[in-house]
Amino acid sequence: MRRRDFLARSVAGVAGTWLTSKSWAEALPPVAGKFSASDIVTLGQTGLKTSRLACGTGTVGVSHHSNQSALGIQGLADLLLQGYDHGLRFFDTADSYGTHAHVAAALKKLPREKITVMSKSWARDEAGMRADIDRFRKELGTDYIDILMMHCLTDDNWTEKSRGAMDAISEAQEKGIVRAHGCSCHTIGALRTAAKSPWVQVMLSRVNPIGSHMDADPATVVETLREGRQSGKAIVGMKILGQGDMRTRVDEALNYALSLDLLHAFTIGAENRKEQLDLISRVGAAHA
Repeated sequence: MRRRDFLARSVAGVAGTWLTSKSWAEALPPVAGKFSASDIVTLGQTGLKTSRLACGTGTVGVSHHSNQSALGIQGLADLLLQGYDHGLRFFDTADSYGTHAHVAAALKKLPREKITVMSKSWARDEAGMRADIDRFRKELGTDYIDILMMHCLTDDNWTEKSRGAMDAISEAQEKGIVRAHGCSCHTIGALRTAAKSPWVQVMLSRVNPIGSHMDADPATVVETLREGRQSGKAIVGMKILGQGDMRTRVDEALNYALSLDLLHAFTIGAENRKEQLDLISRVGAAHA
């Protein structure tokens, strides 16, 4: 077994707090059972099986760049390959992160059928989504995308306004080009719409105990996600560390995510090998 290195990184300050550490900890039961980052979980009713922890590639991901893309194609590919060596089978990418080529480089060295690739498109119309689906597959070097998301939805009525894009994804799923679909939301109204929509198979949502970079306070978001899960949707958490605001409180954030008994899986973007190994170890040691 490889020696696990633990980080001792310090970041001054935490942006806004919705709930104190004491308040949410008292409201939750202890983490039940033993968890591992490499646990194989089933994502809702999609039939997809993958690891509990996803390798995120989009920390501060915007304009085709992220903290992970800055590692370079080989640098990020090597990080993904290390994740695979430690049982991580879920690669989280997006057009706006600029990491398709990096994921493709890793996939070339791995058995494709063992990896769940999730990507995201900003397209809101049928033609744009069709073009993105074709381009994404070429950039990723794969015939199919396991999970395709509509990225960063903010409109309460997105299911009506983006029907063309949804239809294009559904058609791709019928052809086997996309295995499952869903959305990421950046307002509570859009998230509530996703929870109610029969089209959404996977909900990707920001969730952490301090409400950092979230659609609403944690209790409101959790209630909405629970509604989605009860209808059979897969719930995947993101911003588990509040986009770095909980970098010095990693155990607290992980304990919260696991204590919810809500998330099928969650994505965290490690920025180097030591950080990734630290995350894997901390998930295994989680307790409330």
